Amino acid sequence: MIDFVWLWTVILGTGVFLYVLLDGFDLGVGILYGFAPDTPARNLVMNSIAPVWDGNETWLVLGGVALLAAFPLAFAIILPALYFPILVMLLALVFRGVAFEFRFRDAEHRTFWDHAFNYGSVVATFAQGVVLGSFIQGFKVDGRHFAGGSFDFLTPFSVFTGLALVFGYALLGAGWLILKTEGDLQAWARRLGRWALLGTLVGIGVVSIWTPLMDKGIADRWFTWPDIAFLSPVPIITLLIAFGEWRALAGRREVAPFIAAIGLFVMSYVGIAISLWPMIVPHAYTLWQAASSPDTQVFMLLGTLFLLPVILVYTSWSYWVFRGKVRADIGYH
Repeated sequence: MIDFVWLWTVILGTGVFLYVLLDGFDLGVGILYGFAPDTPARNLVMNSIAPVWDGNETWLVLGGVALLAAFPLAFAIILPALYFPILVMLLALVFRGVAFEFRFRDAEHRTFWDHAFNYGSVVATFAQGVVLGSFIQGFKVDGRHFAGGSFDFLTPFSVFTGLALVFGYALLGAGWLILKTEGDLQAWARRLGRWALLGTLVGIGVVSIWTPLMDKGIADRWFTWPDIAFLSPVPIITLLIAFGEWRALAGRREVAPFIAAIGLFVMSYVGIAISLWPMIVPHAYTLWQAASSPDTQVFMLLGTLFLLPVILVYTSWSYWVFRGKVRADIGYH
């Protein structure tokens, strides 16, 4: 019998990463929005993501549905464990979306909507980081059920990962603004990007040390021979990308800062995958133990393999249509 768990793992992993990347940069733009120097700058910052921000959240839905359909046991444990941070994240995303639309239609209260867009972006990002940290540290499980308390997710580690992700998304947002703007606004994005990079590197470094300290199995995977030799390219490549990102932010290249920021997220994603593989409920259930029946996987796969290319084509076309710089007088060119 064909093992569809591998395919669903790729679909789920791809969906989560594309959400982190695509919604990550527009949440990062929202985080940097609060530091914009004046109203014209805020207008350009917001217009840089106006055509694409809502489509980016499609990948969040795909990730949730893939988890429910292919790994229902994991869904049944993770959702109750992370109910509050997920709820806060969703409410912040809704509040942020409302602020985005009303800012242009309710000029009398524009300052309020400016703050709402900024704070909604920060809160949603922080909540996502808390979810990530809670997932890495694992959950209390009794049989096939979550056995912990409602606030078990709130730990020093999860709070730190929340703060680290704020800096990470800000770095993605700075890269996007460098790509989409020019002149003084681009220079402003480069300055903030360097601060965001420093915060991101501190976050990556601390999490990389803290994670193996929490779990001996993860420590053995990274630091015993011969694994340490096979896995050493991961931190080395990360450091090289970080060096290239710093140079790109300090120079005049426009595409490189965004690409390098993506590279840092790719390497962080790889590092987490190496640490936790093959667990989908850390320290409790593997991907195969949490998977749905083969018949269910096949049935859901038929629809997914049809819709996934449609989503990819639509997303790619949107970015192609709205390529180029955004300007106050003519929008895109």
